[in-house]
Amino acid sequence: MIRRCFYRLQTIARPSIGSLRGCRLTLLIAIGTLGIAAAVQSAEARRVAEPLVKPAFTPLPPGAVEPAGWLRDWALAAREGITGHLDEWSPVYRDGWKGIPIQAPGSRPDGAGWPLEQCAYWLDGALRLGYILHDDALIKKAVERLDLVVNGVNRGANSFIYWRKNPISYPADGFNSWACSHLGRALVGWYEASGNRRVLEALVRVYSQYPLPRDRFKLDDVSGICNLDPMLETYAFSGEKKILENALDAAKSPGVDATFRAWENRQYDPGHAVCAYEKLRLPILLYPWTGEDRYRQSSLRALEWVSERHMLSFGVASGMENLAGIGAFRLTETCDVAAFLWSAAWLYRIEGERTFGDGIERAFFNAGAAPIARDFQTMCYYQSPNRIESDTLPAEQPNAPGKGCLKFDRLAYPRVLCCVGAVNRLIPSYIAHLWMNTGDRGLAATLYGPCTVSATVGEKIPLKLTCQTAYPFEETVRITVDPGQKASFPLYFRIPAWCSGARLTLNGNSLDATPDAKGFVRIERLWSKGDLVELFFPMSVQIAQGYETEYPKYYRGYFNFKPDEVFEKRRFPYASVTCGPLLFALPIADEDPNTRVAEARWQFALDVEAERGAAEAEVERGPMPSKWDWPLAAPVAIKLPARVFDWKPSDVQALPAEPVEGAAAETIRLIPYGCTKFRISMFPVTKKAWGKQERE
Repeated sequence: MIRRCFYRLQTIARPSIGSLRGCRLTLLIAIGTLGIAAAVQSAEARRVAEPLVKPAFTPLPPGAVEPAGWLRDWALAAREGITGHLDEWSPVYRDGWKGIPIQAPGSRPDGAGWPLEQCAYWLDGALRLGYILHDDALIKKAVERLDLVVNGVNRGANSFIYWRKNPISYPADGFNSWACSHLGRALVGWYEASGNRRVLEALVRVYSQYPLPRDRFKLDDVSGICNLDPMLETYAFSGEKKILENALDAAKSPGVDATFRAWENRQYDPGHAVCAYEKLRLPILLYPWTGEDRYRQSSLRALEWVSERHMLSFGVASGMENLAGIGAFRLTETCDVAAFLWSAAWLYRIEGERTFGDGIERAFFNAGAAPIARDFQTMCYYQSPNRIESDTLPAEQPNAPGKGCLKFDRLAYPRVLCCVGAVNRLIPSYIAHLWMNTGDRGLAATLYGPCTVSATVGEKIPLKLTCQTAYPFEETVRITVDPGQKASFPLYFRIPAWCSGARLTLNGNSLDATPDAKGFVRIERLWSKGDLVELFFPMSVQIAQGYETEYPKYYRGYFNFKPDEVFEKRRFPYASVTCGPLLFALPIADEDPNTRVAEARWQFALDVEAERGAAEAEVERGPMPSKWDWPLAAPVAIKLPARVFDWKPSDVQALPAEPVEGAAAETIRLIPYGCTKFRISMFPVTKKAWGKQERE
């Protein structure tokens, strides 16, 4: 019944924003006893405001890309696990955004406060996953909560915290405004997927007069300035000029402008990793609407700074909670992974540069999988490149803050529930950006994975694409093109920067696979039903060398339990192993995510020179399992030479200070990092492996 109602209402003429109140009763009657507005598509959700600078890509609406193969297995595990049931496990998710008191830390008596952030993360992820899987029950669960917000706003509330009489004010309501920015993202996703004009009306009502902060801000705290993201999307969909004026006025205010100019000039303050990733995208969001290149530079340089100083081998910066430098036991919040994926997707959309696609894949396939249990029923708050204990780090003080943060639990880390909310964003964020629209009415393969795509191209020609692949666990991607009729339009295919010798065929005939300046191959032709594009991406073993660095000195106050040595300058050598977009790790066998096999061996130093990695490595490939759950029995593995040595890592010294001699030679077998729960992925190195590289 829901789907029949959905398709009938697609044909209703698109009303203007001003006429929405008059049609609301009709829509509610049409919904009848269903009780949800998600099934109502009263109009096409399309962008009506033209930016000065057209972005390279525009996302398809949630649900246009549907996962297949291993990616679908993982999405279904999320639905059956945390994403589908979080509201049954915690009052934060059961009662958030209902306008009632919430029995949870950080909740204010009126139901506002910290839980709103956490619940907004979950609602956004659950809603998008529901549409991606075309799962009416999951959509209904999220929409019943979001509908409270929409109804409250459309009855006159001045923010998404619709039950409060007083407007958002700063600095007292900074955290509530931050929560509104994430709820706004969920509402934008709902409108994109459903075309429900009531949702757009609510977004317009709030963002036409939303009081964005005007003060200079830092990377170390939450801020309502992050509402720029859904605010500018609301303007794109509505064309309401007051929204753009509001956003640009805030951006040009002395405080905000000073922050963006500081980033442009490579002046940064230390900060919280989640806040850094959420904020660094903000300047570039203004670039399409202003044409001012300085906004691009502000975001690009800020991301570059974070990556140079804090990037870990799995593709996301350290964040314990603050940015923490590079090290084998440095921790990364699961929230950081979700924030990175979203910001990188925005930069990708605007820039169209393949390196952002490469970075998203690296983070998703590695950092996205490791902190989640194989059945998606539990997860951990933090992950680290090396994990050899179930809870605290070696030699860590028993009263250290964050005790328990490495343990897998249904709610991740008791009393701090942001990560268990944010984890639900990972899978839908990746799937939704697999394919995107291009400015010349084509489609681009911006990321890779098994899926089907339903879109329109050219002169509104319906198109279905079927992507058959086990990528990144295999090297071939096969894409079947099925247009509604023979039609000419372009398709773009990303050639990853890590890949040399990519091959491309069309219906069995070889084509030039040389990428353009942005890293894509463009094919424009008269496409027919059944045309087959095959991409082959050879994945060679690469060994990257680097140094573990000291903790930033600003951590002294934040982590006052740590010894002084960790803040002193250090350069401890390490190596990491990749093949294609996958980081590989030495798996430490586990009985469950919190219990490693006691006799498992892991005290090895890598004993292969970086430039000889591909030559000395043996890559093993096997079939994909019938059901994907990130198994230790992985379908791809790498064998490399190593040396056994006496290694007793600690929190003070996670890696040896110098290359080691090593004793007995041994061959070790590595598997994808995402398949491990206990592991070594930042390896000590022998003198042979370190070669002639000089110490800095």
